[in-house]
Amino acid sequence: MTDAPVTAFGPDFTFAFDDWLAHPDGLGSIPAEAHGAEVAIIGAGMAGVTTAYELMKLGLKPVIYESGQMGGRLRSEPFEGAEDIIAELGGMRFPISSTGFYTYVDKLGIESRPFPNPLSDAAGSTVIDLEGRPVYAEALDDLPPLFREVAAAYDAALEDGARFSDLQAAIRARDADRVKEIWNPIVRDWDERSFYDFVAQSDAFKRLSFRHREVFGQVGFGTGGWDSDFPNSMLEILRVNVLGLDDDQRFMVGGVEAVPRGLWSHAPERMTHWPKGTTLERLHSGAPLPGVTRIRRDGEDGDFAVTDRWGRTKRFGAVVATCQSWLLTTAIDVDERLLSQDMWMALDRTRYMQSSKTFVMVDRPFWRDRDPETGREVMSVTLTDRMTRGTYLFDNGPDRPGVICLTYSWMSDALKMAPLPVEQRVDLALSALAKIYPKVDIGAHIIGNPITVSWENDPNFLGAFKGALPGHYRYNHRMYGHFMQGALPPAERGLFLAGDGISWTPAWVEGAVQTALNAVWGVMTHFGGASHASNHGPGDVYAQMGPIDLGG
Repeated sequence: MTDAPVTAFGPDFTFAFDDWLAHPDGLGSIPAEAHGAEVAIIGAGMAGVTTAYELMKLGLKPVIYESGQMGGRLRSEPFEGAEDIIAELGGMRFPISSTGFYTYVDKLGIESRPFPNPLSDAAGSTVIDLEGRPVYAEALDDLPPLFREVAAAYDAALEDGARFSDLQAAIRARDADRVKEIWNPIVRDWDERSFYDFVAQSDAFKRLSFRHREVFGQVGFGTGGWDSDFPNSMLEILRVNVLGLDDDQRFMVGGVEAVPRGLWSHAPERMTHWPKGTTLERLHSGAPLPGVTRIRRDGEDGDFAVTDRWGRTKRFGAVVATCQSWLLTTAIDVDERLLSQDMWMALDRTRYMQSSKTFVMVDRPFWRDRDPETGREVMSVTLTDRMTRGTYLFDNGPDRPGVICLTYSWMSDALKMAPLPVEQRVDLALSALAKIYPKVDIGAHIIGNPITVSWENDPNFLGAFKGALPGHYRYNHRMYGHFMQGALPPAERGLFLAGDGISWTPAWVEGAVQTALNAVWGVMTHFGGASHASNHGPGDVYAQMGPIDLGG
Protein backbone atom coordinates (compact mmCIF):
# COMPACT_ATOMS: atom_id res chain seq x y z
CA MET A 1 0.00 0.00 0.00
CA THR A 2 3.01 2.32 -0.05
CA ASP A 3 1.97 3.57 -3.50
CA ALA A 4 -1.57 4.38 -2.35
CA PRO A 5 -2.33 8.09 -2.35
CA VAL A 6 -2.56 10.22 0.75
CA THR A 7 -6.18 11.17 1.34
CA ALA A 8 -8.02 13.12 4.01
CA PHE A 9 -8.66 9.92 5.99
CA GLY A 10 -8.82 10.86 9.66
CA PRO A 11 -6.64 11.21 11.60
CA ASP A 12 -9.20 12.15 14.27
CA PHE A 13 -12.17 10.28 12.78
CA THR A 14 -10.92 7.43 10.62
CA PHE A 15 -13.93 7.12 8.35
CA ALA A 16 -13.74 6.88 4.54
CA PHE A 17 -16.31 9.46 3.47
CA ASP A 18 -15.45 8.99 -0.21
CA ASP A 19 -16.22 5.27 0.02
CA TRP A 20 -19.55 6.02 1.72
CA LEU A 21 -20.44 8.36 -1.13
CA ALA A 22 -19.34 5.95 -3.85
CA HIS A 23 -21.16 2.85 -2.59
CA PRO A 24 -23.79 1.65 -5.09
CA ASP A 25 -26.40 1.13 -2.36
CA GLY A 26 -26.38 4.82 -1.45
CA LEU A 27 -26.09 6.57 1.90
CA GLY A 28 -29.22 5.09 3.45
CA SER A 29 -32.97 5.52 3.56
CA ILE A 30 -35.73 7.12 5.63
CA PRO A 31 -39.26 5.82 6.27
CA ALA A 32 -41.79 6.59 3.53
CA GLU A 33 -43.94 8.62 5.91
CA ALA A 34 -41.06 11.10 6.28
CA HIS A 35 -40.65 11.60 2.53
CA GLY A 36 -41.10 15.24 1.58
CA ALA A 37 -40.50 16.48 5.13
CA GLU A 38 -38.79 19.86 5.15
CA VAL A 39 -35.36 20.45 6.68
CA ALA A 40 -33.95 23.97 7.11
CA ILE A 41 -30.39 24.46 5.86
CA ILE A 42 -28.77 27.69 7.03
CA GLY A 43 -26.13 28.72 4.52
CA ALA A 44 -25.57 27.96 0.83
CA GLY A 45 -21.83 27.35 0.95
CA MET A 46 -20.29 24.00 0.13
CA ALA A 47 -21.45 22.45 3.41
CA GLY A 48 -25.01 23.70 3.05
CA VAL A 49 -25.44 22.72 -0.59
CA THR A 50 -23.82 19.30 -0.04
CA THR A 51 -26.16 18.62 2.88
CA ALA A 52 -29.18 19.76 0.88
CA TYR A 53 -28.20 17.73 -2.21
CA GLU A 54 -27.78 14.48 -0.27
CA LEU A 55 -30.94 14.99 1.82
CA MET A 56 -32.92 15.59 -1.37
CA LYS A 57 -31.65 12.28 -2.73
CA LEU A 58 -32.95 10.59 0.44
CA GLY A 59 -36.45 11.97 -0.17
CA LEU A 60 -36.44 14.92 2.23
CA LYS A 61 -37.11 18.50 1.15
CA PRO A 62 -34.19 20.78 2.05
CA VAL A 63 -35.01 24.47 2.36
CA ILE A 64 -31.86 26.58 2.06
CA TYR A 65 -31.56 30.01 3.67
CA GLU A 66 -28.75 32.32 2.53
CA SER A 67 -27.95 35.79 3.88
CA GLY A 68 -25.26 36.60 1.33
CA GLN A 69 -24.44 34.81 -1.88
CA MET A 70 -24.37 31.17 -2.88
CA GLY A 71 -21.00 29.50 -2.54
CA GLY A 72 -20.03 30.97 0.81
CA ARG A 73 -16.25 31.19 0.92
CA LEU A 74 -16.07 29.40 -2.42
CA ARG A 75 -16.48 32.80 -4.02
CA SER A 76 -15.39 33.23 -7.63
CA GLU A 77 -15.77 36.88 -8.59
CA PRO A 78 -15.73 37.64 -12.34
CA PHE A 79 -13.96 40.75 -13.56
CA GLU A 80 -16.27 43.27 -15.18
CA GLY A 81 -16.66 42.58 -18.89
CA ALA A 82 -14.77 39.28 -18.75
CA GLU A 83 -17.17 36.78 -17.22
CA ASP A 84 -14.83 33.80 -17.52
CA ILE A 85 -11.85 35.60 -15.96
CA ILE A 86 -12.25 35.37 -12.20
CA ALA A 87 -10.72 36.20 -8.85
CA GLU A 88 -10.93 33.43 -6.28
CA LEU A 89 -11.70 35.44 -3.15
CA GLY A 90 -12.01 32.47 -0.81
CA GLY A 91 -10.81 28.93 -1.40
CA MET A 92 -8.60 28.82 -4.47
CA ARG A 93 -6.35 25.75 -4.18
CA PHE A 94 -7.74 22.28 -3.68
CA PRO A 95 -5.49 19.35 -2.76
CA ILE A 96 -6.14 16.09 -4.53
CA SER A 97 -6.28 14.39 -1.13
CA SER A 98 -9.74 16.00 -0.70
CA THR A 99 -11.46 12.95 -2.14
CA GLY A 100 -14.93 13.73 -0.77
CA PHE A 101 -14.89 17.14 -2.44
CA TYR A 102 -13.55 15.72 -5.72
CA THR A 103 -16.44 13.24 -5.76
CA TYR A 104 -18.67 16.23 -6.52
CA VAL A 105 -16.13 17.92 -8.81
CA ASP A 106 -15.99 14.76 -10.92
CA LYS A 107 -19.76 14.31 -10.84
CA LEU A 108 -20.17 17.79 -12.30
CA GLY A 109 -17.37 17.38 -14.85
CA ILE A 110 -15.51 20.47 -13.66
CA GLU A 111 -12.01 20.86 -15.10
CA SER A 112 -9.07 21.53 -12.81
CA ARG A 113 -5.39 22.38 -13.32
CA PRO A 114 -2.31 22.44 -11.10
CA PHE A 115 -2.24 25.51 -8.88
CA PRO A 116 0.74 27.84 -9.46
CA ASN A 117 2.24 27.48 -6.00
CA PRO A 118 5.80 28.67 -5.34
CA LEU A 119 8.47 26.36 -6.78
CA SER A 120 5.87 24.28 -8.64
CA ASP A 121 5.96 23.46 -12.33
CA ALA A 122 2.74 25.43 -12.77
CA ALA A 123 4.38 28.55 -11.35
CA GLY A 124 7.32 28.38 -13.74
CA SER A 125 9.49 30.57 -11.53
CA THR A 126 9.49 31.88 -7.98
CA VAL A 127 11.06 34.89 -6.33
CA ILE A 128 11.68 34.88 -2.59
CA ASP A 129 12.34 38.40 -1.34
CA LEU A 130 13.57 38.86 2.23
CA GLU A 131 15.09 41.98 3.73
CA GLY A 132 15.31 43.56 0.30
CA ARG A 133 17.24 40.70 -1.29
CA PRO A 134 15.24 38.86 -3.98
CA VAL A 135 16.24 35.33 -4.94
CA TYR A 136 15.05 33.84 -8.26
CA ALA A 137 14.40 30.11 -8.55
CA GLU A 138 12.73 27.68 -10.90
CA ALA A 139 13.24 24.72 -8.55
CA LEU A 140 14.11 24.17 -4.88
CA ASP A 141 17.72 23.38 -5.78
CA ASP A 142 18.10 26.88 -7.22
CA LEU A 143 17.67 28.39 -3.76
CA PRO A 144 20.57 29.19 -1.42
CA PRO A 145 21.39 26.56 1.23
CA LEU A 146 19.55 28.51 3.95
CA PHE A 147 16.16 27.80 2.37
CA ARG A 148 16.88 24.14 1.78
CA GLU A 149 18.05 23.85 5.39
CA VAL A 150 14.75 25.31 6.58
CA ALA A 151 12.72 22.83 4.51
CA ALA A 152 14.85 19.91 5.69
CA ALA A 153 14.58 21.02 9.32
CA TYR A 154 10.80 21.10 9.21
CA ASP A 155 10.68 17.65 7.62
CA ALA A 156 12.96 16.37 10.39
CA ALA A 157 10.86 18.06 13.09
CA LEU A 158 7.73 16.36 11.78
CA GLU A 159 9.46 13.00 11.69
CA ASP A 160 10.93 13.29 15.18
CA GLY A 161 7.97 14.94 16.87
CA ALA A 162 5.01 13.30 15.17
CA ARG A 163 6.17 10.01 13.60
CA PHE A 164 5.21 11.58 10.31
CA SER A 165 6.21 8.74 7.96
CA ASP A 166 4.51 6.09 10.08
CA LEU A 167 1.34 8.16 10.40
CA GLN A 168 1.16 8.97 6.72
CA ALA A 169 1.80 5.34 5.79
CA ALA A 170 -1.16 4.30 7.95
CA ILE A 171 -3.31 6.96 6.28
CA ARG A 172 -2.25 5.75 2.83
CA ALA A 173 -3.21 2.21 3.81
CA ARG A 174 -6.44 3.42 5.46
CA ASP A 175 -5.48 1.36 8.47
CA ALA A 176 -7.88 2.94 10.96
CA ASP A 177 -6.51 1.20 14.03
CA ARG A 178 -2.91 2.06 13.16
CA VAL A 179 -3.78 5.71 12.51
CA LYS A 180 -5.46 5.99 15.90
CA GLU A 181 -2.59 4.17 17.63
CA ILE A 182 -0.16 6.83 16.40
CA TRP A 183 -2.43 9.88 16.40
CA ASN A 184 -4.15 9.66 19.79
CA PRO A 185 -0.93 10.02 21.84
CA ILE A 186 0.03 13.00 19.67
CA VAL A 187 -3.28 14.65 20.57
CA ARG A 188 -2.58 14.15 24.28
CA ASP A 189 0.96 15.50 23.96
CA TRP A 190 0.30 18.47 21.68
CA ASP A 191 -3.18 19.78 22.43
CA GLU A 192 -1.88 22.61 24.59
CA ARG A 193 1.23 23.44 22.56
CA SER A 194 1.50 25.92 19.71
CA PHE A 195 2.90 25.52 16.23
CA TYR A 196 5.78 27.85 17.09
CA ASP A 197 6.55 25.81 20.19
CA PHE A 198 6.73 22.68 18.05
CA VAL A 199 9.16 24.33 15.64
CA ALA A 200 11.33 26.14 18.20
CA GLN A 201 11.62 23.16 20.54
CA SER A 202 12.40 20.62 17.83
CA ASP A 203 15.94 19.26 17.78
CA ALA A 204 16.14 20.01 14.07
CA PHE A 205 15.56 23.74 14.52
CA LYS A 206 17.48 23.99 17.78
CA ARG A 207 20.58 23.10 15.81
CA LEU A 208 19.94 26.05 13.53
CA SER A 209 19.77 29.79 14.07
CA PHE A 210 16.86 32.08 14.85
CA ARG A 211 17.25 33.24 11.26
CA HIS A 212 16.10 29.83 10.06
CA ARG A 213 12.90 30.05 12.13
CA GLU A 214 12.38 33.59 10.87
CA VAL A 215 12.69 32.48 7.24
CA PHE A 216 10.30 29.60 7.90
CA GLY A 217 7.77 32.09 9.26
CA GLN A 218 8.20 34.64 6.48
CA VAL A 219 8.28 32.44 3.39
CA GLY A 220 8.30 28.83 4.57
CA PHE A 221 8.13 26.42 1.67
CA GLY A 222 5.45 25.10 -0.66
CA THR A 223 2.55 27.55 -0.39
CA GLY A 224 4.30 30.27 1.61
CA GLY A 225 5.18 31.55 5.05
CA TRP A 226 3.76 30.12 8.24
CA ASP A 227 4.15 32.87 10.82
CA SER A 228 0.45 33.78 10.83
CA ASP A 229 -0.17 30.23 12.08
CA PHE A 230 2.53 30.27 14.75
CA PRO A 231 0.06 30.87 17.64
CA ASN A 232 -2.25 28.07 16.46
CA SER A 233 -2.43 24.60 17.93
CA MET A 234 0.21 22.33 16.42
CA LEU A 235 -2.51 19.73 15.90
CA GLU A 236 -4.17 22.06 13.40
CA ILE A 237 -0.99 22.34 11.34
CA LEU A 238 -0.03 18.69 11.64
CA ARG A 239 -3.36 17.64 10.12
CA VAL A 240 -2.67 19.88 7.12
CA ASN A 241 0.74 18.29 6.60
CA VAL A 242 -0.08 14.64 7.20
CA LEU A 243 -3.27 14.68 5.08
CA GLY A 244 -1.46 16.21 2.11
CA LEU A 245 -3.60 19.33 2.20
CA ASP A 246 -0.62 21.55 1.42
CA ASP A 247 0.54 19.38 -1.50
CA ASP A 248 -0.59 18.62 -5.06
CA GLN A 249 -3.12 21.41 -5.13
CA ARG A 250 -5.32 22.32 -8.10
CA PHE A 251 -7.55 25.21 -9.05
CA MET A 252 -10.93 24.92 -10.72
CA VAL A 253 -11.04 26.26 -14.26
CA GLY A 254 -13.71 28.96 -14.44
CA GLY A 255 -13.93 29.24 -10.65
CA VAL A 256 -14.63 26.90 -7.76
CA GLU A 257 -18.02 28.50 -7.14
CA ALA A 258 -19.16 26.27 -10.00
CA VAL A 259 -19.14 23.32 -7.58
CA PRO A 260 -21.87 24.47 -5.14
CA ARG A 261 -23.75 26.16 -7.98
CA GLY A 262 -23.46 22.98 -10.01
CA LEU A 263 -24.95 20.87 -7.23
CA TRP A 264 -27.75 23.43 -6.91
CA SER A 265 -28.85 22.75 -10.48
CA HIS A 266 -27.81 19.09 -10.81
CA ALA A 267 -30.47 16.39 -11.10
CA PRO A 268 -29.23 13.20 -9.38
CA GLU A 269 -29.45 9.98 -11.36
CA ARG A 270 -30.92 8.11 -8.38
CA MET A 271 -33.33 9.72 -5.99
CA THR A 272 -36.08 8.65 -3.62
CA HIS A 273 -39.58 10.20 -3.64
CA TRP A 274 -38.86 13.07 -6.03
CA PRO A 275 -39.59 12.76 -9.77
CA LYS A 276 -36.72 12.39 -12.22
CA GLY A 277 -35.16 15.75 -13.04
CA THR A 278 -35.79 17.28 -9.61
CA THR A 279 -33.03 19.68 -8.51
CA LEU A 280 -32.46 21.91 -5.52
CA GLU A 281 -33.06 24.86 -7.80
CA ARG A 282 -36.52 23.55 -8.75
CA LEU A 283 -37.43 22.75 -5.16
CA HIS A 284 -36.62 26.38 -4.31
CA SER A 285 -38.34 27.92 -7.35
CA GLY A 286 -34.99 29.32 -8.46
CA ALA A 287 -33.47 30.91 -5.35
CA PRO A 288 -32.75 30.20 -1.66
CA LEU A 289 -34.78 31.92 1.02
CA PRO A 290 -33.24 35.02 2.65
CA GLY A 291 -31.08 34.92 5.76
CA VAL A 292 -32.31 33.54 9.08
CA THR A 293 -32.83 35.90 12.01
CA ARG A 294 -34.41 33.62 14.60
CA ILE A 295 -34.65 29.92 15.56
CA ARG A 296 -37.12 28.73 18.17
CA ARG A 297 -38.77 25.44 19.09
CA ASP A 298 -42.35 24.47 19.80
CA GLY A 299 -42.10 22.73 23.15
CA GLU A 300 -39.28 20.46 24.24
CA ASP A 301 -39.08 18.24 21.19
CA GLY A 302 -41.50 19.84 18.72
CA ASP A 303 -40.80 21.43 15.35
CA PHE A 304 -38.34 24.25 14.86
CA ALA A 305 -39.70 27.69 13.98
CA VAL A 306 -37.27 29.48 11.65
CA THR A 307 -37.81 33.16 10.84
CA ASP A 308 -36.11 34.91 7.93
CA ARG A 309 -35.06 38.54 7.59
CA TRP A 310 -38.44 39.54 6.15
CA GLY A 311 -40.31 38.13 9.15
CA ARG A 312 -41.65 34.96 7.55
CA THR A 313 -41.66 31.91 9.82
CA LYS A 314 -41.60 28.30 8.62
CA ARG A 315 -41.62 25.12 10.70
CA PHE A 316 -39.21 22.23 10.26
CA GLY A 317 -38.52 18.85 11.77
CA ALA A 318 -34.76 19.51 11.72
CA VAL A 319 -32.29 22.34 11.09
CA VAL A 320 -28.71 22.18 9.81
CA ALA A 321 -26.63 25.27 10.61
CA THR A 322 -23.64 25.60 8.28
CA CYS A 323 -23.01 29.29 8.94
CA GLN A 324 -19.98 30.68 10.77
CA SER A 325 -20.37 29.65 14.41
CA TRP A 326 -20.29 33.17 15.86
CA LEU A 327 -23.39 34.08 13.87
CA LEU A 328 -25.42 31.78 16.11
CA THR A 329 -24.85 34.22 18.99
CA THR A 330 -24.63 37.52 17.09
CA ALA A 331 -26.71 37.63 13.91
CA ILE A 332 -29.28 34.91 14.67
CA ASP A 333 -31.52 34.87 17.74
CA VAL A 334 -31.22 31.19 18.70
CA ASP A 335 -33.14 29.75 21.63
CA GLU A 336 -30.36 29.04 24.12
CA ARG A 337 -31.96 25.75 25.14
CA LEU A 338 -31.27 24.22 21.72
CA LEU A 339 -27.61 23.65 22.59
CA SER A 340 -25.85 22.79 25.83
CA GLN A 341 -23.85 25.44 27.64
CA ASP A 342 -20.71 23.45 26.86
CA MET A 343 -21.57 23.69 23.18
CA TRP A 344 -22.23 27.44 23.36
CA MET A 345 -18.83 27.81 25.00
CA ALA A 346 -17.17 25.91 22.15
CA LEU A 347 -18.96 27.89 19.44
CA ASP A 348 -18.17 31.26 20.98
CA ARG A 349 -14.55 30.47 21.87
CA THR A 350 -13.78 29.28 18.35
CA ARG A 351 -11.15 31.64 16.99
CA TYR A 352 -11.27 32.88 13.40
CA MET A 353 -8.35 34.18 11.36
CA GLN A 354 -8.28 37.33 9.26
CA SER A 355 -7.43 37.23 5.57
CA SER A 356 -7.15 39.75 2.74
CA LYS A 357 -6.73 39.33 -1.02
CA THR A 358 -6.51 41.87 -3.83
CA PHE A 359 -6.67 40.87 -7.50
CA VAL A 360 -6.18 42.68 -10.81
CA MET A 361 -6.82 41.57 -14.37
CA VAL A 362 -4.01 42.22 -16.84
CA ASP A 363 -3.94 42.31 -20.63
CA ARG A 364 -1.85 39.15 -20.97
CA PRO A 365 0.46 36.89 -18.94
CA PHE A 366 3.38 39.28 -19.45
CA TRP A 367 5.34 37.62 -16.64
CA ARG A 368 6.20 34.84 -19.07
CA ASP A 369 8.38 37.29 -21.03
CA ARG A 370 12.12 36.67 -20.63
CA ASP A 371 14.57 39.37 -19.63
CA PRO A 372 17.06 39.60 -22.51
CA GLU A 373 19.95 40.20 -20.10
CA THR A 374 19.30 37.42 -17.58
CA GLY A 375 17.08 35.00 -19.48
CA ARG A 376 14.75 34.90 -16.49
CA GLU A 377 11.01 35.41 -16.47
CA VAL A 378 10.41 39.12 -15.86
CA MET A 379 8.06 38.44 -12.91
CA SER A 380 7.38 35.39 -10.77
CA VAL A 381 5.15 33.99 -8.08
CA THR A 382 6.51 35.96 -5.14
CA LEU A 383 6.92 35.32 -1.43
CA THR A 384 8.14 38.29 0.56
CA ASP A 385 8.32 39.91 3.97
CA ARG A 386 6.85 43.07 2.42
CA MET A 387 3.21 43.98 2.83
CA THR A 388 2.08 41.87 -0.13
CA ARG A 389 3.42 38.64 1.49
CA GLY A 390 2.20 36.37 -1.33
CA THR A 391 1.70 37.27 -5.01
CA TYR A 392 0.25 34.64 -7.36
CA LEU A 393 0.04 34.65 -11.16
CA PHE A 394 -2.76 32.99 -13.15
CA ASP A 395 -2.11 32.33 -16.83
CA ASN A 396 -5.30 31.84 -18.87
CA GLY A 397 -3.42 31.48 -22.16
CA PRO A 398 -1.13 33.71 -24.25
CA ASP A 399 -3.95 35.54 -26.02
CA ARG A 400 -6.24 36.00 -23.03
CA PRO A 401 -6.20 38.28 -19.99
CA GLY A 402 -4.28 37.02 -17.01
CA VAL A 403 -4.97 37.52 -13.31
CA ILE A 404 -2.58 38.58 -10.56
CA CYS A 405 -3.35 38.11 -6.90
CA LEU A 406 -1.25 41.12 -5.92
CA THR A 407 -1.41 40.39 -2.22
CA TYR A 408 -2.59 37.47 -0.14
CA SER A 409 -2.08 38.17 3.55
CA TRP A 410 -3.18 36.90 6.94
CA MET A 411 -3.81 38.09 10.48
CA SER A 412 -1.86 41.30 11.30
CA ASP A 413 -0.87 41.79 7.66
CA ALA A 414 -4.51 41.45 6.62
CA LEU A 415 -5.59 43.90 9.32
CA LYS A 416 -3.24 46.50 7.81
CA MET A 417 -5.35 46.29 4.66
CA ALA A 418 -8.76 46.16 6.34
CA PRO A 419 -9.53 49.91 6.50
CA LEU A 420 -8.15 50.73 3.05
CA PRO A 421 -10.21 51.16 -0.17
CA VAL A 422 -9.35 48.85 -3.04
CA GLU A 423 -7.45 51.51 -5.00
CA GLN A 424 -5.12 52.14 -2.07
CA ARG A 425 -4.60 48.41 -1.59
CA VAL A 426 -3.54 48.14 -5.23
CA ASP A 427 -1.22 51.14 -4.93
CA LEU A 428 0.48 49.71 -1.85
CA ALA A 429 0.92 46.33 -3.51
CA LEU A 430 2.32 47.83 -6.71
CA SER A 431 4.72 49.97 -4.67
CA ALA A 432 6.02 46.89 -2.83
CA LEU A 433 6.36 44.85 -6.01
CA ALA A 434 8.15 47.71 -7.79
CA LYS A 435 10.97 47.33 -5.28
CA ILE A 436 11.31 43.66 -6.21
CA TYR A 437 10.79 44.15 -9.98
CA PRO A 438 12.11 47.65 -10.72
CA LYS A 439 12.13 47.08 -14.49
CA VAL A 440 8.50 45.88 -14.71
CA ASP A 441 5.59 48.32 -15.00
CA ILE A 442 2.82 46.09 -13.68
CA GLY A 443 0.31 48.95 -13.67
CA ALA A 444 0.68 49.41 -17.43
CA HIS A 445 -0.81 45.95 -17.94
CA ILE A 446 -3.82 46.32 -15.63
CA ILE A 447 -7.23 46.40 -17.32
CA GLY A 448 -10.64 46.70 -15.71
CA ASN A 449 -11.31 47.28 -12.04
CA PRO A 450 -9.52 45.50 -9.18
CA ILE A 451 -11.30 43.10 -6.83
CA THR A 452 -10.58 42.75 -3.13
CA VAL A 453 -11.87 41.10 0.01
CA SER A 454 -11.27 41.29 3.76
CA TRP A 455 -13.13 38.35 5.21
CA GLU A 456 -13.14 39.77 8.73
CA ASN A 457 -15.19 42.72 7.42
CA ASP A 458 -17.89 40.53 5.89
CA PRO A 459 -20.86 40.39 8.30
CA ASN A 460 -21.72 36.89 7.10
CA PHE A 461 -18.29 35.49 7.97
CA LEU A 462 -16.44 37.71 10.48
CA GLY A 463 -13.19 36.01 9.46
CA ALA A 464 -11.62 33.71 6.92
CA PHE A 465 -11.70 30.42 8.79
CA LYS A 466 -11.13 28.82 12.16
CA GLY A 467 -7.61 28.77 13.59
CA ALA A 468 -7.72 26.69 16.77
CA LEU A 469 -5.50 27.82 19.61
CA PRO A 470 -3.68 25.50 22.01
CA GLY A 471 -6.22 23.89 24.32
CA HIS A 472 -9.07 24.11 21.83
CA TYR A 473 -9.20 20.39 21.02
CA ARG A 474 -12.03 19.80 23.49
CA TYR A 475 -14.09 22.56 21.87
CA ASN A 476 -13.57 21.02 18.45
CA HIS A 477 -14.44 17.58 19.84
CA ARG A 478 -17.80 18.90 21.08
CA MET A 479 -18.67 20.63 17.82
CA TYR A 480 -17.56 17.88 15.47
CA GLY A 481 -19.33 15.10 17.38
CA HIS A 482 -22.59 17.01 17.83
CA PHE A 483 -24.24 15.08 14.98
CA MET A 484 -24.26 12.06 17.35
CA GLN A 485 -27.44 13.04 19.21
CA GLY A 486 -28.71 9.78 20.67
CA ALA A 487 -27.57 10.70 24.18
CA LEU A 488 -28.74 14.33 24.06
CA PRO A 489 -31.83 15.49 25.93
CA PRO A 490 -34.86 15.83 23.63
CA ALA A 491 -34.72 19.64 23.72
CA GLU A 492 -31.26 19.58 22.09
CA ARG A 493 -31.99 17.12 19.28
CA GLY A 494 -32.63 18.07 15.69
CA LEU A 495 -30.32 21.06 15.32
CA PHE A 496 -27.16 19.92 13.51
CA LEU A 497 -23.88 21.74 12.86
CA ALA A 498 -21.74 21.56 9.73
CA GLY A 499 -19.08 23.52 7.88
CA ASP A 500 -15.29 23.61 7.78
CA GLY A 501 -15.28 25.57 11.07
CA ILE A 502 -16.87 22.54 12.76
CA SER A 503 -14.36 20.19 11.14
CA TRP A 504 -10.85 19.16 12.15
CA THR A 505 -9.47 20.77 8.97
CA PRO A 506 -10.62 24.41 8.90
CA ALA A 507 -9.91 26.39 5.71
CA TRP A 508 -10.11 23.25 3.60
CA VAL A 509 -13.29 22.46 1.69
CA GLU A 510 -12.96 18.77 2.50
CA GLY A 511 -13.83 19.64 6.10
CA ALA A 512 -17.04 21.29 4.89
CA VAL A 513 -17.94 18.21 2.85
CA GLN A 514 -17.20 15.71 5.61
CA THR A 515 -19.15 17.58 8.30
CA ALA A 516 -22.02 18.00 5.83
CA LEU A 517 -22.10 14.22 5.39
CA ASN A 518 -22.06 13.77 9.16
CA ALA A 519 -25.09 16.06 9.33
CA VAL A 520 -26.82 14.07 6.57
CA TRP A 521 -26.41 10.91 8.64
CA GLY A 522 -27.69 12.75 11.71
CA VAL A 523 -30.78 14.11 9.96
CA MET A 524 -31.45 10.73 8.34
CA THR A 525 -31.50 8.98 11.72
CA HIS A 526 -33.43 11.86 13.30
CA PHE A 527 -36.26 11.09 10.86
CA GLY A 528 -36.14 7.38 11.72
CA GLY A 529 -33.89 6.33 8.85
CA ALA A 530 -30.64 4.40 8.78
CA SER A 531 -27.61 3.60 6.67
CA HIS A 532 -27.72 0.52 4.50
CA ALA A 533 -26.31 -2.58 6.18
CA SER A 534 -23.78 -2.89 3.36
CA ASN A 535 -22.63 0.73 3.66
CA HIS A 536 -22.18 1.89 7.23
CA GLY A 537 -22.37 5.64 7.73
CA PRO A 538 -20.25 7.86 9.98
CA GLY A 539 -22.56 7.60 12.98
CA ASP A 540 -22.61 3.81 12.79
CA VAL A 541 -18.87 3.58 13.48
CA TYR A 542 -18.26 6.78 15.44
CA ALA A 543 -17.89 5.00 18.79
CA GLN A 544 -15.08 2.84 17.36
CA MET A 545 -13.39 5.28 14.98
CA GLY A 546 -14.20 8.67 16.46
CA PRO A 547 -11.84 11.24 17.98
CA ILE A 548 -10.20 10.60 21.31
CA ASP A 549 -12.00 12.25 24.21
CA LEU A 550 -9.60 14.18 26.46
CA GLY A 551 -12.27 14.62 29.11
CA GLY A 552 -13.32 17.79 30.88
